Amino acid sequence: MKSTLTDEQKQNLLIDLLRQHMLGELTQGQLLKYLRKQFLGISQGEFADQVGVSRRSLTDIELDKGSPAQAMINKVFEPFGVKSSLAPIEPHLACYLLVGKTLG
Repeated sequence: MKSTLTDEQKQNLLIDLLRQHMLGELTQGQLLKYLRKQFLGISQGEFADQVGVSRRSLTDIELDKGSPAQAMINKVFEPFGVKSSLAPIEPHLACYLLVGKTLG
């Protein structure tokens, strides 16, 4: 089932999902799975073929299993215009980066 989101809806959704990820509310795997389903509306197999990784590797990433190479993470997030980079571990630092003030 293909996505019916407009480009503007996709952009707003992506911003919100990245914010959730930076704040530790969404894992990298959860983020990828949601993007694959909501943005593209395609199966794991289709997406794995599209980005050039094995379905098993994609499944592991979506389930937050193992430690995939940085290059593979960038490969699977590339279709969404996102690449992996350094992000703060502490939510209060992420909040500061996002809105310019700390929590609380």
